[in-house]
Amino acid sequence: MHQPNKPIWQPSDQRIAQANVTRFMDSLNQQGVLERALQNHTALHQWSVEQPESFWQNVWQFCGMVGSQGDRFEAQDNGIKEPGYRVKKQGESRWQQPKSHRDAVWFPDAQINYAENLLDSAKALPNELAIWFENELGEQQSYTWQTLCEEVSSVQQWLIECGVQPGDVVAAYTPYLPQTVIAMLATTSLGAIWTSTSPDFGVESVIERFGQVKPKVLFTCDGYTFNGKTFDMTNKNHDVIEHLNGLKRVCSIRYLKQSGYLKQTPYLKPSDELNQHRIETDVSTQSWQDIINHYPPQPLCFTRVNFNSPLFVLYSSGTTGKPKCIVHSVGGTTINHLKEHQLHCDIKPKDRVFYYTTCGWMMWNWHVSALASGACLVIFDGSPVYPQPNVLWDLAQRAEVSTFGTSAKYLEAIEKAELSPVKSHSLPQLRTLCSTGSVLYPEQFDYVYKHIKQDLHLASISGGTDICGCFVLGNPISAVYRGECQQAGLGVDIKVFNSSGQEVNQERGELVCTNSLPNFPAGFWNDTGERYHRTYWDKFDNVWHHGDEVEQTSRGGYRFYGRGDTTLNPGGVRIGTAEIYQQVNTIEGVVDSIAVGKDIDRNEQIWLFVQLQQDMILSDELLATIKNKLKSACSPRHVPSQIFAISDVPKTRSGKLVELAVKQVINGNNVENLGAIANAEVLEEIKRVIAP
Repeated sequence: MHQPNKPIWQPSDQRIAQANVTRFMDSLNQQGVLERALQNHTALHQWSVEQPESFWQNVWQFCGMVGSQGDRFEAQDNGIKEPGYRVKKQGESRWQQPKSHRDAVWFPDAQINYAENLLDSAKALPNELAIWFENELGEQQSYTWQTLCEEVSSVQQWLIECGVQPGDVVAAYTPYLPQTVIAMLATTSLGAIWTSTSPDFGVESVIERFGQVKPKVLFTCDGYTFNGKTFDMTNKNHDVIEHLNGLKRVCSIRYLKQSGYLKQTPYLKPSDELNQHRIETDVSTQSWQDIINHYPPQPLCFTRVNFNSPLFVLYSSGTTGKPKCIVHSVGGTTINHLKEHQLHCDIKPKDRVFYYTTCGWMMWNWHVSALASGACLVIFDGSPVYPQPNVLWDLAQRAEVSTFGTSAKYLEAIEKAELSPVKSHSLPQLRTLCSTGSVLYPEQFDYVYKHIKQDLHLASISGGTDICGCFVLGNPISAVYRGECQQAGLGVDIKVFNSSGQEVNQERGELVCTNSLPNFPAGFWNDTGERYHRTYWDKFDNVWHHGDEVEQTSRGGYRFYGRGDTTLNPGGVRIGTAEIYQQVNTIEGVVDSIAVGKDIDRNEQIWLFVQLQQDMILSDELLATIKNKLKSACSPRHVPSQIFAISDVPKTRSGKLVELAVKQVINGNNVENLGAIANAEVLEEIKRVIAP
């Protein structure tokens, strides 16, 4: 057993000397503007939160961000969308601590373009690889920086012909393909807004998301593959298109028909061409290949927009109703991802960066931003353990991956499968392994260093869709301790609060952020600001509350204990209970339902309790109906592991479901605040029905 107070990994002197963050500290010290030289990473972090103006300006310069900064650093929103600070005069500081962190406006005069930043490396690296793509059949496709820019140009021209302008929304309902990256770059090059979801989402889940933002253009494909099975998307595409008001154009990517899937896997349903639905839906469609053939490459044009203009719309899990449409800004996303990639993950030009993700997870947005650091994106479409459990390590070896990103649940799965890549694969270029999605347990640290690679920076990172980035993450020049996230992000003033809003040290509490960040959301779509403020800022005065239960260690690291709320988290994927209720409660015979997470073997299962109509029983037929409805309308991840019938659903006296109380019961914990539950006797019934 490894000693808990002894590091499990330490960087070599050479690695420390060559790290981006070391060069960053050296550049700060050489400027002669600091009161005292920065001697270590702890001092750097302290300075970054005490002097945010200097820190973020230096991040802009050091990381090579493209654009104009303007004359002001931060302004406070005064309620009429005009910056509250006057333009800097000679010798004045541009920084004043805002009265409200939640309303701070960053770099109010800056003008940038996200795609311009991501494609800037094409000037110096035209013939180097920008994208390396493989799927679960081992098929490969690659793009140099030059060929990437050429295809972006073709799609950009088509989008211009479609009438796409700054502020318009373009959506994708596709797997993670090179075409998805190209479509996003073409969209954002015009100053338009990008949003996406993965193809395993059911039609209703997609419409709940895209229907709120009303995209002008939709990219989709004929199907996708997973675990050796191919899934036709023709009917799903048709239904989504039919229900999106304001949709004008569709681009169909013929992924399956151009790949080898039809030859090697069972095609579950004969495919129709998407454009057969054109007259029905009155939406003009065009194939991806026709666009590439019709629009010869031209020099790219980039529309620079305000730093705080919308870039991405991401979606919450939908716990309390329709998913929240979280708007992230162009500048905030760009500068934060540059910081996280270069200063925390030590990503450098020509590095090969892999992250296993879908287009419906914020890690997709995080991954594609690695282009801005000159890195090559390594992309994989399919099951991470098909056709055999080593498939991702085969890819890492072939592509010479330097940064490997995955989830804690994947690492747990390959550990249970007794994989040992250190014995079967040669990974000399691999320097960093990032893990996120759920808690990475101490024993998993042991597994990584014993069975993957000994000299490896293991970065357990945590943040979320809410900030499209990380609150805590890796530090490439400091030691790694088992079971700990290394540190708070640079520029991020993390604290741990108890339920009374008091800071606590070396005890469990809630993760909060006590300063303003450029990558805080620009807001929620179609929200006056009330819902945004209520979601993150109402619990503690002028402090962002995040909902994760954490403990800060004496070394300044963080141990995570999971979500503090009742969002479901099976396999590290957050699922809102409202999405489940919306489907289950419409099934004939079901009166009401409540879904909670059951902790089992370091994972969380969804347990569903249903209240049935009088004289109804939970038959095998009804069980199958519930599971099939959730699988088809939402996704396979929404299907409960256990379903129980109960006489009533526990609620508060105001009629709200008490999910937390039920979760406490099924996990053997004490129930807090029983007096607030109108029918608390149902909790005893739940104990009986789940008893073995």
